Amino acid sequence: MKFLKQISRQLGNKYVIALAVFAMIMLFFDKNDIFTQAARKRQLRNLQESKQYYTDQINAERAELQELKSNPAALEKYAREKYLMKKDNEDLFIIPEKTTGENAGQ
Repeated sequence: MKFLKQISRQLGNKYVIALAVFAMIMLFFDKNDIFTQAARKRQLRNLQESKQYYTDQINAERAELQELKSNPAALEKYAREKYLMKKDNEDLFIIPEKTTGENAGQ
């Protein structure tokens, strides 16, 4: 009982009450509360991951561009595959790939 009285007396202290109110305001009611900070950290992590992805993509595209600028055979292969280009004396046949799923029975 004596212990509970001491605890209740400490909780009734105006400084403890002021500190508790301040902590509640800062943790839950401020515009930069805990939940907002967690959401911002999550968003920052996602943005950093997408930045890394796009940086890797840019580096891969630059390497491919350098290869196309320096190697005429690679340029011809790229033009044939991507843009379906052909030489004057040859014919080009495009065979569509079979799709699975909804159009499989048709």
